[in-house]
Amino acid sequence: LAAVVLPSAIASPGEPVGFAYVDASTGEFKASQFALMQLSEQVGSLQPAELLLQRRDRETIGDLLRSAFRGLATPQDDWVFSEDYGRDILIQHFRTQSLKGFGLEDLPLAIRAAGAIMHYLKETQKGNLLHIRRLIPFDTGETMVLDPSTKRNLEISSSLAGSTDGTLIGVLDHTLTPMGSRMLKRWLHAPLRSVEQIRRRLDAVQELVQSDPLRTRVRGILERFGDLERLNARVCTGRANPREVVALRQMLVDIAALREAVAAPATPTLVDLRDRLQPLPGVAELIGTAIADDPPASLADGGVIRAGFSADLDQLRRIATGGKTWIADLQRTERERTGISSLKVGFNSVFGYYIEVTHTHTEKIPPNYVRKQTLTNAERYITPELKEYEDKILHAEERMLALETELFGGLRMRIAEHAEAIQTNASALAAIDCFASLAEAAVRHGYARPDVNDSTVLDIRQGRHPVIERLLPPGEQYIPNDLRLDTAAAQVLIITGPNMSGKSSYLRQAGLIVLLAQIGSYVPAAAASVGIVDRIFTRVGASDNIASGESTFLVEMHEAAHIVNAATDRSLILLDEVGRGTSTFDGISIAWALTEYLHERVGARTLFATHYHELNELADLFPRIRNVKVDVREYGDRVVFLHTVTPGSADHSYGIQVAQMAGLPEELTDRARTILRNLEGSDLTPHGQSKGRTTSGRVRIPEPQLTLFEMRDDPIRQAIQSLDLERMTPLEALQVLAALKKSATT
Repeated sequence: LAAVVLPSAIASPGEPVGFAYVDASTGEFKASQFALMQLSEQVGSLQPAELLLQRRDRETIGDLLRSAFRGLATPQDDWVFSEDYGRDILIQHFRTQSLKGFGLEDLPLAIRAAGAIMHYLKETQKGNLLHIRRLIPFDTGETMVLDPSTKRNLEISSSLAGSTDGTLIGVLDHTLTPMGSRMLKRWLHAPLRSVEQIRRRLDAVQELVQSDPLRTRVRGILERFGDLERLNARVCTGRANPREVVALRQMLVDIAALREAVAAPATPTLVDLRDRLQPLPGVAELIGTAIADDPPASLADGGVIRAGFSADLDQLRRIATGGKTWIADLQRTERERTGISSLKVGFNSVFGYYIEVTHTHTEKIPPNYVRKQTLTNAERYITPELKEYEDKILHAEERMLALETELFGGLRMRIAEHAEAIQTNASALAAIDCFASLAEAAVRHGYARPDVNDSTVLDIRQGRHPVIERLLPPGEQYIPNDLRLDTAAAQVLIITGPNMSGKSSYLRQAGLIVLLAQIGSYVPAAAASVGIVDRIFTRVGASDNIASGESTFLVEMHEAAHIVNAATDRSLILLDEVGRGTSTFDGISIAWALTEYLHERVGARTLFATHYHELNELADLFPRIRNVKVDVREYGDRVVFLHTVTPGSADHSYGIQVAQMAGLPEELTDRARTILRNLEGSDLTPHGQSKGRTTSGRVRIPEPQLTLFEMRDDPIRQAIQSLDLERMTPLEALQVLAALKKSATT
């Protein structure tokens, strides 16, 4: 659940907005203020299920978040977002005199957003909110920014097909607890920007990498834990059942064991986490004293409270147990008194306790038996004495259930008083689980510790794609490659090579290695030096947005515009085939100008994979642009992809060979080679005229082979060949098409 507050009905991009979010299942509650232009990125990164907003801002925020938010937008009355009301409801909940202790005094818009969330929770979550114990301000400048497009293209937690298979988290997540898995996902979506914090994380991972016994011992204890974070929330909201409370007790016992397992860590981070673990022996003892060893899941089944915990409950149990014994004795004595050996005492929910006698013995019925029900083969009776005991037994059972419910509810409330300590335990457990998971991944997959620093250098030796290398068939090795980017010498890398050679993987590999380094993880490389990156941008793949009426090319240009407007000299930009959604010459022009702009104006470290070989000329014109290529070997008409990246530029794209490998008919690919030979000399460079164009500006196309394409209408063919498609508008093209159709049918 999140909330956003605009300062006014008409806000400019640079104005601050208030933003807050809460995970009601865990108690995590955070708030912040940042520029309106950052709102889409923050909402897109968080992806809340529901967003609270003022009624007046519904259309404005809807327009701002059209592509970033897919959840439920819930308008609220404006007074819910007032600053005074926000302060009051937050102070009331946290039982403080002010919000100074939360660091929010100078963030009025954040207070308004957080207050709206608290109001909504109190209105909709009728249970206790004791597990929400802190409101934490967050700074958007503390973490790397990853917009939704980058998260999608890097396939961090969801593949392009919408699955967790083939994702970074699928490779990296060796966590053993639910809260650890959630924390690792948060880390991956918000890498750090502080060198000091990153190095502290790396130190913790390194200690667990270097000590197999410590890592094994810690993971062996972690696998005993359930979801302590959400169990704590269930206790506080009065929804935890008896078995869950017993599970909480066992987890507190296991916390003591985990604290002992990391008794003497060498790194400050693990020392801090160990010290935050609180076994809470008093709470564990209380639960053990109050709850039976193996209670039912439901209070309605009874037998939840341990014998000896409540004298009143013990007495009621003796009455209920003794009463049932009395019923058994009654059946024996009545058989002896009446001489009816088949007489039995039973019970049902409609008539209560009864005495049943078959019709063959009706003459033996005593006068104090009162007929209650007639069956096919028997009669059922009651007696005043039986009814008196029935009332005593049933009332005892009802009172037992009511008392057990009362005692269990009181126990939950006493446990809830320790909610903050339990949440601290859950957070420390999750962090230890994350470090152990990162260490496990490093050991299993052969990762190395990166050197993270404040430079603007990205130097990767023998880097690998962490996901692709795990998906290769048995026996097949991923080909590692080096990469060096340096804003002072090699800021932009132009990457050329054929389709399927690995250009896109090389781009994504660089982005993922930087991301892993900045969450404090080892990386898939022999060595890596990573100068801090403030955000990663990706322009990868082709897609359209039909719902918004946006073509593939328009989507591509929107993304390119976002990159050049938001990137800094600390950013990492990954571009793949920019410009291919339009005509060749338009595409080359845009790609050329974009590269110039990134070099001259932005200064960001950039990888640009392209089939436009003309862009290789940029390396001769600009000092910080370098060319690399993905090597192939030609064997006649066939090519072998070596997947190695070396300095230089590729001369060919080998598209026809790839088409042949894909299964296109040989006749078709032979025809393509004929056309290619005619066109190869006619490329237009950014500095010159096309050598292969006629005086009318048309590219010369060889005559088609009649065996493949039979052209029967020479006038129509000549009309088509005379068209200057580069300069035609869409409307003109449709008009020409209509004229050709009319000519062909007359």
